[in-house]
Amino acid sequence: MSFLNSRSLPKLPFQGALLVATALMTFGTASVATAQEKVIKKAPIQQSDPTSGKIMFESYCAACHGTAGKGDGPAASELKSPPTNLTLLAKNNHGEFPSDHLWAIMQFGAKAPAHGSSDMPVWGTLFRSLDPNDPLKVNQRTQRLIDYLKTLQAK
Repeated sequence: MSFLNSRSLPKLPFQGALLVATALMTFGTASVATAQEKVIKKAPIQQSDPTSGKIMFESYCAACHGTAGKGDGPAASELKSPPTNLTLLAKNNHGEFPSDHLWAIMQFGAKAPAHGSSDMPVWGTLFRSLDPNDPLKVNQRTQRLIDYLKTLQAK
C-alpha cells in the first residue's frame, strides 16, 4: 500500500480533540445520568507510540471495538450503531483484507452505513493534531493500525 503524501491529504478543520473512543479507554467512563440514560464522557486524544498498532488499537479503538476487535467493547452498547466486528473485514471482502478502504475510513471518516454510525472519530484529523508538523508520523500511525487490524482477521 502506498502512503498518501501530505499534499494529497485534505486540510480538514480540527473540530476539537474530543472523541468517544479515547475517553472510554479507562473502560467504564460511561456514567449513569439517570437510571436508564447513560452519558458517554469525551476527552482529548492522548499521545501514543506511533510505531505500535497494538498500543494504538488498545488506546483508541478497543473501548468500542473490544480488545479482540469483535465490536464488543465496553462502550459498544452506548453507541447509535454497533461497532464493526473488525475480525471479519477480510472475510466480508471476499477474503481480501481491505487496506485501502480502511485507510480512507481512518483518514476521512466513515459515511457508509455498513461501517456503522458517525460515532467513530475521524482518526486522520486527530492524528494530525498529535503531530501537526510531521505528516510521515500521521501516515505511520494509520499504517500501523491497519497492519495490526490485519493480524486480527478470523482464519
